[in-house]
Amino acid sequence: MSRKAIIVITAGCLILILSTGTRQSFGLFLSPVSSGLGLDFQVFSLSIAIQNLVIGLSQPFVAAYADRFGTARVMATCGILYVLGMITLANAGGPMGLHLGAGLIVGLAASGAGFTLVLGAVGRVVSEEKRSFALGIVAAFGSFGQMLAAPINQQLISAFDVWTTFLILSAALGLIVPLAVALRGRASDTHDPRTEGQTLRQALDEALRHRSYVLLVIGFYVCGFQVQFVGVHLPNFLATEGLPELAGIAIGIIGAFNFLGTLFFAWLGGRYSKNLVLSSLYFFRSIVFTLFLLFPISNVSIILFAASIGFLWLGTVPLTTGLVASMFGARYLTTLASITFLGHQLGSFTGSWVGGLLFDATGSYDMMWIAVVAAGLFAAAVHLPISGKRVDAYEGASAAAKA
Repeated sequence: MSRKAIIVITAGCLILILSTGTRQSFGLFLSPVSSGLGLDFQVFSLSIAIQNLVIGLSQPFVAAYADRFGTARVMATCGILYVLGMITLANAGGPMGLHLGAGLIVGLAASGAGFTLVLGAVGRVVSEEKRSFALGIVAAFGSFGQMLAAPINQQLISAFDVWTTFLILSAALGLIVPLAVALRGRASDTHDPRTEGQTLRQALDEALRHRSYVLLVIGFYVCGFQVQFVGVHLPNFLATEGLPELAGIAIGIIGAFNFLGTLFFAWLGGRYSKNLVLSSLYFFRSIVFTLFLLFPISNVSIILFAASIGFLWLGTVPLTTGLVASMFGARYLTTLASITFLGHQLGSFTGSWVGGLLFDATGSYDMMWIAVVAAGLFAAAVHLPISGKRVDAYEGASAAAKA
């Protein structure tokens, strides 16, 4: 692997440890923020849902800008937005402050300082043979951030308060700005004879006409729905079961096993058909959720659940991104992968907000647990017909010309 690739991978891993680690531990803030402001759980759940919706809707535009003008400047700008969002959140006095800080500003920040731009930058500097595993390394370190952030954030909340914790995190997230320099590059720097001369519009037209790509977007919706529901609502679920002290531990265990699982599934995706690996991953998620519901909730069952679902957590990311690269090449990988992430974030919006709505309405998460089981089975079926076969760069344009 080249020196440039190692630098890009290292910087990308550090950025994801900061940004993704912070965002994926937001569930720990649900109870203290809601009780501190005297609000229903659905209010801050909606803030987090808005955040995921903003990430999904803005990400294709942010990614297209990065492909055209360079990843570094977009990443640095998003790092600054992250700091501003956390400061706004620390000073929130009601729903609007929460929706603005945690929802809009952090959402815009995370659209650029997240997986899509980092994976796109890595995908451009590694060879196709090593791409799946390289993407897995980066995705795994995003999980490592969750493993670190969850227990640390819980300790900060206990030692200070949730508002001070937001300010401390804003200072840490400022490190994204200097790290962004290592991610210099744009789509035009990618030399791929197969996509030579192809415009972004042609690439988008080609992808959106491709059945496997559309199915991939639909399947990734389920991933967002499942992981965001668990990430946001597991702490409150454990509180209702009389085990609130296990929340930070459980989220940390998810992050630790996610690190291992992401590397494993990335490796597996390099040896076997990525769509079949994805289908199996979603199927086993449903098995894990079902077993968690069938057995009594205890310290042991929670730890086993966190370890099992953590192992299956974000192995979807390198596999999904790898499939996009296999189909369409690396030239517009950032933009095309961002559209699959739009599907993921729409699912995240649903999982976060609907989870809060149903809990406020029924006092229970039973309906949501059943929904995540059914969604996993649906995603397992959706991924079976997906093909990762390389697409002729001009196939979409030719089809459009003949129509």
